[in-house]
Amino acid sequence: MSAILSEPFRRCWAEVDLNALRHNVAVIREHAGAQAGIMAVVKANAYGHGVVELARELRYLVEMFGVASVAEALQLRRVTPDTPIVILGPALPEEREALVRNHLIPVVSSLAEARAYGSLFQRLNPKSKHGFDLHLKVDTGMGRIGVWHEEAIGVARAIAALPGIRLAGVATHLPVADEDASWTVQELDHWKKVVTGLREAGLDAMAVHSLNSAGTVLFRDEAMAAGGNAIIRPGLLLYGSSPIPEFQERLRPVLAWKSRITLVREVPAGRSVSYGRTFVTPTPMRIATVCTGYADGYSRHLSNHGAEVLIGGRRCPLLGRVTMDQILVDVSAVPKAAEGDEVVLIGRQGAEEILAGELAERADTIPWDIFTSISSRVVRYYN
Repeated sequence: MSAILSEPFRRCWAEVDLNALRHNVAVIREHAGAQAGIMAVVKANAYGHGVVELARELRYLVEMFGVASVAEALQLRRVTPDTPIVILGPALPEEREALVRNHLIPVVSSLAEARAYGSLFQRLNPKSKHGFDLHLKVDTGMGRIGVWHEEAIGVARAIAALPGIRLAGVATHLPVADEDASWTVQELDHWKKVVTGLREAGLDAMAVHSLNSAGTVLFRDEAMAAGGNAIIRPGLLLYGSSPIPEFQERLRPVLAWKSRITLVREVPAGRSVSYGRTFVTPTPMRIATVCTGYADGYSRHLSNHGAEVLIGGRRCPLLGRVTMDQILVDVSAVPKAAEGDEVVLIGRQGAEEILAGELAERADTIPWDIFTSISSRVVRYYN
């Protein structure tokens, strides 16, 4: 008779530290200042950390949530029935009714979008004396969504006058806050002119948000100078990964990603390792097979780019190509390494630590990609 498992064996898993999450929120709030509210960006399953579990903690710590789609917002609404949820990307026309019925907050890029929401809200709530809350996106340089900053004041005034609508916020986005400081300062100058113009037009009760994680670290003073009811939008910072290296030491990584050794072999010199024969042992080596691969989210782009894992508190190099379910690592320097031993892909073991940013650099990508690529096959455990 076969055994029935109460939970999966821990072959490849992630440990999510909710105390670290709370610590990071406190650090962010201290850095941004008491005058700034926090919109926790929890799109993409809270950057792969698990939105339901994290939202249960964050709902008491932040003023609102930011997600990417109506589907994400509806999932979040079941956990946080009262916390404002802002959908940071445009909704499809057929999604708007679900958005209105569930008291979600859209970000609009035009007067036409706002007018459609106003008409829909009035049809669904003919006796309501209150308008439907929405935020206007202003394009100060991202070039993705929003009304151009030169036109923003006029469009905002027109939206505020629509029946069935309450213009509850105005937002922009910083595309190069971590790469080009001088250009970002110019962008924020455009933003400040928009916010000042809105205040002069009597639209001064809105939430005002422009700062992503990098912007929060580097440009809090410039953005707060715009006035209004300031909101910051940290995403990566919440999860303990800073786009600004100097700020990293203040944060605690929320997620540790681990696997196990399934096999250890003595491999002679001259033997090829993994697909493509891209690595051939130059000398006899002790090589461990680890049960993780690109199906778990461990990027194939890490192949032959100097990536390492932690085993026995030591850094062990990845050898050859990452395969779907397994990787091979050199454990010649860890003579006690054995089947079943824990392998750290992201996280700390002993005195050594591998951050998501390190993996991102090796894979020629960004930490956001590393986190959100960790697949559902990787079981999350919360503590």
